[in-house]
Amino acid sequence: QVQLAESGGGLVQAGDSLRLSCAASTRTFSNYDMGWFREAPGKEREFVAAINWSGASSNYADSVKGRFTVSRDNAKNTVYLQMSSLKPEDTASYYCAAKFKLGAGYSYWGQGTQVTVSS
Repeated sequence: QVQLAESGGGLVQAGDSLRLSCAASTRTFSNYDMGWFREAPGKEREFVAAINWSGASSNYADSVKGRFTVSRDNAKNTVYLQMSSLKPEDTASYYCAAKFKLGAGYSYWGQGTQVTVSS
C-alpha cells in the first residue's frame, strides 16, 4: 500500500512559477514510476507528466512541454512538478499517482492539490 500526499498548490498569476511536491509513504519508493495528472472543473482527468522509477526518463503532455519539469528524490520518497510560465488554462486540481515499475497502470493516487492561475 502506498499513500501519496500532494502539497504546494495555490493561487498565482499568469507567468508565475509553482512547485508541487508529492510525498510517498513507502519504503520501496524506487520501485514505482510516478505520474502527475490534473483535473479541471467540467473536464476529465488528464495526464501531465511522468517519471520512471530511477528518474532517468520522463515524458510530458504537449500542453506543458517546455514549461513543466518532473523530478524525484528517491532518498526523500518525493516527486516534484516544477511549473513555470503558468497559464490560466493550467488551473486544475493536480494529482500524483504511483505505478509499480513492472505494472500496467497507476494503482495509487493522492488527494490532489489545487492550482489556480489568474490572468
